[in-house]
Amino acid sequence: MKETILLLPKAQKLLDTLGENIRLSRLRRKLSVMQVAERAGISRATLWQIERGKPTVTMGAYFQVLFVLGLEADFLKLAADDELGRKIQDAGLLIKDRAAKK
Repeated sequence: MKETILLLPKAQKLLDTLGENIRLSRLRRKLSVMQVAERAGISRATLWQIERGKPTVTMGAYFQVLFVLGLEADFLKLAADDELGRKIQDAGLLIKDRAAKK
């Protein structure tokens, strides 16, 4: 039985865009599906799913393809500048006055 992962439409659109960007990167490098799949150690079907933004493909497979395409540094940009998280963190850093020790 196939696992089904339901994503919010906005999240799926982002994954679709990632897949399309990976496909375009492969085509710019003039690499075939077979070449990238072999180098990444995945099947052609898995690469096909990655290029279509399927959420059931493991993050490791996505990373392997990025590595083959020379885009692994882009992977490190994920969540690197967590502006919202920093704002939440800063809001929680309020220093409370303590009562003097007796």
